[in-house]
Amino acid sequence: MENKNLQENFNKTPSKMSRLAWPKAKYGAIAAIIIIVLVSLVYYKDILLSII
Repeated sequence: MENKNLQENFNKTPSKMSRLAWPKAKYGAIAAIIIIVLVSLVYYKDILLSII
């Protein structure tokens, strides 16, 4: 019985964090990919323009 209570407390979100609105993981992954692509375009724009 006590083991089950410990496991429930372990999986529970901390009280200060429970009030925050966390975005879905897929939106974070999409945002990360977009940021990586944009930074890469800015960093390699000279190479990309010389190819065209």
